[in-house]
Amino acid sequence: VQLQASGGGLAQAGGSLRLSCAASGRTSSSYNMAWFRQAPGKEREFVAAISWGGGRTYFADSLKGRFTISRDNAKNTMYLQMNNLKPEDTAVYYCAATYIGPDYGGTYYRPSTYNNWGQGTQVTVSS
Repeated sequence: VQLQASGGGLAQAGGSLRLSCAASGRTSSSYNMAWFRQAPGKEREFVAAISWGGGRTYFADSLKGRFTISRDNAKNTMYLQMNNLKPEDTAVYYCAATYIGPDYGGTYYRPSTYNNWGQGTQVTVSS
């Protein structure tokens, strides 16, 4: 499956942005999806993940309550709603996908779990 992330941009602290990740290609198969982010000079870190049916969602502890993940399988699109943005949220945000398999609940936060990645979209939050 090919992924295209969009929706990044410049926001002020306290503002909101919604990222989208459109999937194409082998979308007839079931896949779990996630968002990661990478700030300059830092490692890629887990942001949020969502199971194929949307029934299970996972968040980085530090982001709970501010970020929401959702997906619309009819549109082959995943979303990340980011509220109350902070300057430390500044990063390139990547979407990722992996075909469903066992133990996703134990591996969703690992970049190595995902074998399909989008190109990234820049989010910059000014103070």
